[in-house]
Amino acid sequence: MSAVRRRPSGRRFPLLPGLLLLAIAAAVGVGAWLQFGERQAQDTVHTAGRADPDRVDVEATIQRVDAAGRELVLRVLVTPRGALAEAGGIAPADDLTLQTSTATRGDLTFKAHQRISTLDVPVALTGGSITDYPFDAYGADVEFAAVLGQEKVPVRVLFSNNYVLFASTVEASTANDGATVLDIGLARSNSVLVFAVFMMIAMWALAVSVLIGGWYLVTRRKGLTWPALGWMAATLFALAAFRNTAPGTPPIGCLLDYLAFLWAEILIAFCLITVVVTGIRAEREPPAEGAEGPEGVAAPARA
Repeated sequence: MSAVRRRPSGRRFPLLPGLLLLAIAAAVGVGAWLQFGERQAQDTVHTAGRADPDRVDVEATIQRVDAAGRELVLRVLVTPRGALAEAGGIAPADDLTLQTSTATRGDLTFKAHQRISTLDVPVALTGGSITDYPFDAYGADVEFAAVLGQEKVPVRVLFSNNYVLFASTVEASTANDGATVLDIGLARSNSVLVFAVFMMIAMWALAVSVLIGGWYLVTRRKGLTWPALGWMAATLFALAAFRNTAPGTPPIGCLLDYLAFLWAEILIAFCLITVVVTGIRAEREPPAEGAEGPEGVAAPARA
């Protein structure tokens, strides 16, 4: 007789839990890296314009982007410097007018010797379409020029973005008269893209799961299996609620719908109707002698 080989008695670290821990650690690391990158982008301040001692500083921050309304809101704080200011920049020494581009609704006027407060300025967006969500991108051209009294003065712009659903890029230029022009580009942030792609994958995964379950019920002639029908119907309505959680609340008819949501809803509804129709037929047919009925109970033999 051949000798029986014994397994080594030493303990070994299970492979599956180890791989699972590595996958979780990798996912957390990637998520932290993406969040850190977005935070760094939000904390970045783009400076453009002339840094003369006597100038007007304009702090422009994106507060909100309405892609459906094709508009962004800039929070603008104007601060005169040097000989143009009073009380450390709180008030202008003379009547100050901040001229803006045609993309905004009008110029900003500040009276002499009066305290300057922040203002929300709407800016029209150009290019792009909300129907391309989550891959939509937009642009905006913003210009700032300052007139103190009757004389143009240099402008320095400090631009930042506080809206987490959009990432921004800026190209700045300075005109000969001291005006500063910002060419702003807007695209969905990485977090929005990741979540939207996950939503599409999840929608297709749920639809395929319902298709596989429906195929099993139909081919095995299981009849009206109420738990399975309840699961399919719940998935049909749950997907609509899940779709409405998309960041930015895109309207119906965007790319997200045509790539996943509408097809998933159609597939699930078709599977549900098919299972009901075939289940009714299976319930009406008398089971063969000795065969299992729709509920898995053997039919009684005839006398």
